[in-house]
Amino acid sequence: MDHYTELRANVGLLGSQLGETIRQQLGEAVFERVEQIRALAKSARQGEQLQAQQLTQLLAGLSDDELLPVARAFAQFLNLANLAEQHHSISRAGHASIEKPEPLLELFSLLEQKKLDNAQVQQAVANLSIELVLTAHPTEVSRRTLIHKLTEIAACLSQFEQPLTANEQQKVELRLSELIAQAWHTNEIREQRPTPVDEAKSGFAVIESSVWQALPDFLRELDGKLVSATGQGLALDAAPVRFSSWMGGDRDGNPFVTAKVTRQVLLLSRWKAADLFAQDLDLLSSELSMFQANTALREAAAEASEPYRLVLNTLRTDLLHTRDWLTEALKHDRLQRPNDLIWHNAQLLEPLLLCYHSLLECGMASIANGKLLDTLRRAYAFGLTLLKLDIRQDAARHAQVFSELTRYLGLGDYAAWSEDDRQAFLLRELPNKRPLFPKNWQPSAEVQEVLDTCDIVARHGSEALSTYVISMAGKPSDVLAVQLLLQEAGSSFNMPVAPLFETLSDLQQAPDCMRKLLSIDWYRGFINGKQEVMIGYSDSAKDAGVLAAAWAQYSAQEALVALSADYGVKLTLFHGRGGTIGRGGGPAHAAILSQPPGSLAGGLRVTEQGEMIRFKFGLPKLAERSLALYASAVLEGMLLPPPVPKPAWRKLMQQLADDSCEAYRAVVRHNKDFVSYFRAATPEQELGKLPLGSRPAKRNPTGGVESLRAIPWIFAWSQNRLMLPAWLGAGSALARAVAQQHTGVLDEMQQQWPFFTTRMSMLEMVFLKADAEISAYYDKMLVPEAIQDLGQQLRAQLAADRELLLTLIHSDTLMAKEGWIRESIMLRNTYVDPLHILQVELLTRSRQNPDNISAQSNRALMVTIAGIAAGMRNSG
Repeated sequence: MDHYTELRANVGLLGSQLGETIRQQLGEAVFERVEQIRALAKSARQGEQLQAQQLTQLLAGLSDDELLPVARAFAQFLNLANLAEQHHSISRAGHASIEKPEPLLELFSLLEQKKLDNAQVQQAVANLSIELVLTAHPTEVSRRTLIHKLTEIAACLSQFEQPLTANEQQKVELRLSELIAQAWHTNEIREQRPTPVDEAKSGFAVIESSVWQALPDFLRELDGKLVSATGQGLALDAAPVRFSSWMGGDRDGNPFVTAKVTRQVLLLSRWKAADLFAQDLDLLSSELSMFQANTALREAAAEASEPYRLVLNTLRTDLLHTRDWLTEALKHDRLQRPNDLIWHNAQLLEPLLLCYHSLLECGMASIANGKLLDTLRRAYAFGLTLLKLDIRQDAARHAQVFSELTRYLGLGDYAAWSEDDRQAFLLRELPNKRPLFPKNWQPSAEVQEVLDTCDIVARHGSEALSTYVISMAGKPSDVLAVQLLLQEAGSSFNMPVAPLFETLSDLQQAPDCMRKLLSIDWYRGFINGKQEVMIGYSDSAKDAGVLAAAWAQYSAQEALVALSADYGVKLTLFHGRGGTIGRGGGPAHAAILSQPPGSLAGGLRVTEQGEMIRFKFGLPKLAERSLALYASAVLEGMLLPPPVPKPAWRKLMQQLADDSCEAYRAVVRHNKDFVSYFRAATPEQELGKLPLGSRPAKRNPTGGVESLRAIPWIFAWSQNRLMLPAWLGAGSALARAVAQQHTGVLDEMQQQWPFFTTRMSMLEMVFLKADAEISAYYDKMLVPEAIQDLGQQLRAQLAADRELLLTLIHSDTLMAKEGWIRESIMLRNTYVDPLHILQVELLTRSRQNPDNISAQSNRALMVTIAGIAAGMRNSG
């Protein structure tokens, strides 16, 4: 029996339940039509040409009324297949087939083999600092209501794994068909774009539905492994993993995120934390009925007969009072905060710790280390603000503040000053005690918005806020300007300010920019030995292609690590990765271990985006496994760092980067037909109409490819399966290296250098997902004949690159060692193929007759876009 029998059985079960729902709701004819399409798609995938033609004819001939149900059937099916797969990765049956089923167990076995001493391992775990930053996603296609139903369906699949009586079996089957029917009758596409507040709520929903449970479970496992390995467990206040968010804080290019929205999200975050802790306390006070207590607790409980209950109930009442005040505060723009709220983490921790230590002293350790410890772990990890919020804004918006101010004060125009003059001005003002902004100054609305945001930061403080990220930062003055703005707003804490380096030239100049910043005496004194820097993955790949971007990211990180060591500063690198290869995504474990040695010393901060949040954290057990994967990778990177690249590897890697960048830009920037081809061959223009995320798809509505956000750019190419941004340029560069007899060095790099190994396996995955036949079909139907030859050239390049890669990795099949990923992609193709053909049909109809497209067809088009995204599993 192969490892995937159970997965296929579950996919089959969910599929037949969906079929049954369709038959009951839409009748036999529609059901038969869907089944016919599925059977043809399966045969067409196996290379049967006649069936492939029949499939295309059948789909092209569907009436407007048939389009939507058929599109929905296949899209829903892919959501269910994803769910079956998520379930498989955490089920007993899946253990044998997935990569790293028990990451922590593997890690501690490896550390034992390498004979690392206990103190070293304990120290690494004590220093472990991982911050996962949830970000909204313009292509997060699933709505919250559907996510809940999918979680319930997964619970049914888990129940089927248990031995059930006939009656129990029937009960679970009925529940499953009810849930699938509910999902079918729910509109999977939002009617309106989500607001930033909606996006923030979806972040809270993930914490509530899975991470709240997963985090203490993961820490319990880590603690157990650590005790077995070293004889000593985690500290009580250990919080090796924390969560933050950009949703409601990221205003870069999103005019809908205002200071008012940020305040609302900060208050909602506290509301949700108060609510969740109140639920925990409800359970604890019902269970902790013990009467023995130490002196401290007896005094706090005024000698009550059930001291634990009294203390916990008092805390719960105070939390509910706080939650009620927050409900009221959300209705007003400003509301005076009374003094009797539970507002600081210490107020939450003190009563919990009082109970914990009392139980230990009274010989009830097993009770102390049960549910009460779980709540304490949550209190240290989430605190009363649940998710700390980052603020992100474009550097130009901060410069605009000082430009208006200096003109008002008659000092000239800051915007026109040299970098030296800007720094001199900012460094003169930073230590100055008098206010800088005159009382009667009336700034423009844009400047006022920046000032209001800084005011919110100052009011909400360090427990609620994490990092201030500056996009498009390139000079020391960009960072100093934010420090001065926060200081003027009366901020009482040193909020970490992180410049974000995201294009190729930004990354290349990052070390120089940071050297200048760290050589300023005032600045070094101010940051107190800690600096955060954000590395952008998506924009650099869009700018230069994946290979050149990856090398620029690696080189920048390496130089920044060395620079921080020179200045005695602890550096935290913040990685802005997406879910796709073109945006730095891919398996997290491999990605972390392919970073330069020393880059994890200051901890790891990384974005988790849109649907990847659901794929990694959507179910409690899945979230637990993802946390274990992150922790094991970071610990391995700290304790057994990858090798420093040899000079020969560096030299060849630099050549590969230069050659691949040139080949990539020759197409994307310099081919006169490229932009027209891109717009015709992909649903890029139609994507803008989708009510997906709160951000506009373009930074500049009239610009070309360069103004497109990185997410729609990649999303569009995955819809027609050319996957262009994830491979273009890489193969040409490798071919040139082979022609120059560098095969030996390439082999050595693959075997000994995790950075290069990861690049090659990412290319393998992309080539497995890319599909030249589907791309050719889009071209034939949608691209003007005059520019069709560009598509043919690109597909010829894709085929050549694929063959070359197979030669270099000494294999005749892609992903041969990753059976799980292969199986997963193959399983989906049968269901994704009809969606591609339908999408082409809908695009053809809407482009030929844009004014006459029905609401039905428009929705069907959105459903195909969402369905293909689900089928490709990492959309943007």
